[in-house]
Amino acid sequence: MRAHSLLCVALAAVALLVQGCPRSACPTTPHVDARRALRFHRSLHRTVRALRAEARVEQRGENGRIRGTVMLMLARPDRVRFDALTQLGPAAVLTSDGEDFQLLDMRENRFFEGPTCPMNIERLLGVALSGAELARFLLGDSPRLETDAVAIGCGREGYVVTLTAPDGRRQELAFAVREGDESAPPDEQHLRLVRSELFHADGRTDWRATFERHTLVRDPNDPEGRGVAIPYRVRFVDPDTGADTEVRLKTVELLEAPPDAAVFRQTPPPGITVEPVLCE
Repeated sequence: MRAHSLLCVALAAVALLVQGCPRSACPTTPHVDARRALRFHRSLHRTVRALRAEARVEQRGENGRIRGTVMLMLARPDRVRFDALTQLGPAAVLTSDGEDFQLLDMRENRFFEGPTCPMNIERLLGVALSGAELARFLLGDSPRLETDAVAIGCGREGYVVTLTAPDGRRQELAFAVREGDESAPPDEQHLRLVRSELFHADGRTDWRATFERHTLVRDPNDPEGRGVAIPYRVRFVDPDTGADTEVRLKTVELLEAPPDAAVFRQTPPPGITVEPVLCE
């Protein structure tokens, strides 16, 4: 009995030690070339041309908390369409063909039109992003600082690539490795972006995007019939403005060809005055 009791105590102590010291998320043979790792990650989305999805969007900001369903359509590199719905029907439609922007607000019977820019897309989504940046985020990618100072490390968060600009700004890109690839060589590891964070020169966060629930979606343009890991939960936070927007995808379909260009343009309904908007 005594020997049995001592064995139980020893096993319990080992279990506590294991729980208290989580293992590193680093693969056995990690990437050491930061630029090569970034290229590998971006190549996983290279065949995606367009997508159609239904999402639940929740915004928190100076106007309180807003939730709703959005039907979205993206065509790379920068064409977007968002149809916001309520229980009573359509509420707003935002379109951008990469150059021209339109927003129909059915609740207030207003129609806005002007050039495409982050501040105009922010009118509906609550975050200031270009169409190309928005497409990247929803595909599990991120815009990146243009710089020659690039470094990579690996630890509990997985890979962290750090980009440092000459003006002192810094960006961190954290990547997890697909389950089952921990022992694979670097060129065979599937990297999934879990965090992209841009910092001001003084160290404050400019914006932060996080990505969760990566799910494999069939890609009709992949000649080998493989899928693309799409994050079904994307959250974007801007501490300076207090904006906090979360997109939870319900359904996603990758399209073989982009929709007709007319999908990404609107004309004002009869009787509504067009209100010009500018990019400042």
